[in-house]
Amino acid sequence: MQKQQKPIVVLGAGVIGLSIAYTLSSEPSNKISIVARDMPEHHLDSQGWASPWAGANWSPIGGFDERTYKWETLTFNKLWDMVPTGLVMHLPSRVYHEDPQALSSIWWKDIVRNFRVLPSEDLPPGVGLGLAFTTISTKPARYLRWMKTELVSRGVEFISKSVGSIEEAAALGGTDSIVINATGLVSSHCAAHSVVGSRSLLGVEDLNVYPIRGQTTIVEAPHVKTCVSVVSNALFQSSEEATYIIPRPDGSVILGGTFQSDNWNTSVDHKVVRRIFERCTALQPDLLPSRGTTILSHNVGLRPARKGGPRVEIETIQLPLSSNFVPSHGEGERQARALTVIHAYGFGPAGYQNSWGVASEVAELVASL
Repeated sequence: MQKQQKPIVVLGAGVIGLSIAYTLSSEPSNKISIVARDMPEHHLDSQGWASPWAGANWSPIGGFDERTYKWETLTFNKLWDMVPTGLVMHLPSRVYHEDPQALSSIWWKDIVRNFRVLPSEDLPPGVGLGLAFTTISTKPARYLRWMKTELVSRGVEFISKSVGSIEEAAALGGTDSIVINATGLVSSHCAAHSVVGSRSLLGVEDLNVYPIRGQTTIVEAPHVKTCVSVVSNALFQSSEEATYIIPRPDGSVILGGTFQSDNWNTSVDHKVVRRIFERCTALQPDLLPSRGTTILSHNVGLRPARKGGPRVEIETIQLPLSSNFVPSHGEGERQARALTVIHAYGFGPAGYQNSWGVASEVAELVASL
C-alpha cells in the first residue's frame, strides 16, 4: 500500500524556499506546495523579495559559527558540483583586509578551493593582508528559474498568492499540513503590493527581522574574470558601504555596494552609484567604460536579516489565531488545531550561500515529525 503523502506548504519562493522544496521533493511521501506572491518566472524586478538582487556568490561573511559553518560547507560543495550545468561558475577571488593579523580569524579557508596568502608586493596600497582562493557564483534570474522548472518536473505545485497569516498558509495545505516559513521581510514601500514577510505575517510577527539595504550596479564586462572584495578597509569603504566585484556566468558583473541596516529606502542613490563605481574601478581598471565595460542597471534590494541570527526551528502554533483581524481565507469556519511550523528565515546577505545547508537541516526536521 502506498504511503499517504505528507502535505507541506512552503511559504516563500526565494532561494531558501526553493532549495527547501527541492530537497524535500526527493522524498516521495512529501506533497509540496510553494505559496508566494513573487515567483521566479516573473516579478524578478520586484523589490518585495531579496533573491533577484543578491550577489549570489559564495563569499566569506562574519565570524565562525558551528551551525552556519555546516550550512556553508554543504552549500559550497553542492554549488561547486553544479558548475558543469553552466548555471554556476568557478570564480577566482581575492579578499583584502586592512589588518595583517586577520589571517588568524579566517575560519573558511578549508571550505573554498586553492586558498593561499598573497605576497605583500601583490597588495594594493593600504592593504595589510590579501587572500586568494577559488569560489563560485551564479546569476539569480537564471538560477531561480531553473529551480522552479526542476520543481515543477518533480510535481511541486506553485500557488501565486499573497498570504497574510500563517493560518491562511495552513488552510492552503489542508487539515494535516505543516508550514515551512521561508519568507523574508515586508517594507512600507512594498506593503501596498501585499508583500508579507516574517516581520508582519500574522502568527509570526518577528520584530527581530530587519532590512539591510543593498545598492549595486550591474555591468557587462565578460573580460573581468576575478572577484575582488575589501573587508574593513577605510581606504575603500565607509561603515555602511562595501566594495566588491563579482563576475557572473553570463559575462555580467555585479559591483557593490551598501550594507545599510534598518534602511527601507528602495530608491537608487546616484551619489552612491558614483562612489561604488569609483571604488571598484580603482581596484579593477578593466571595469572602466574605456576598457569595454557597459553599465546595465543600478539596483536596490533589501536583505532580510534578523537580530540574533537566522531562525531555523520547529514551532507549534495553535489555530485559529487569537487575533480578530486575520484575513479570511475563504474556507468558512476557522479550524482549531495545533499547526506545526518550521521557520527558515533571517539570513540577511547569506541566503544563497546558506541555502542548501539550511534545506538539509529543514529536511531533517521534517523527517523527525
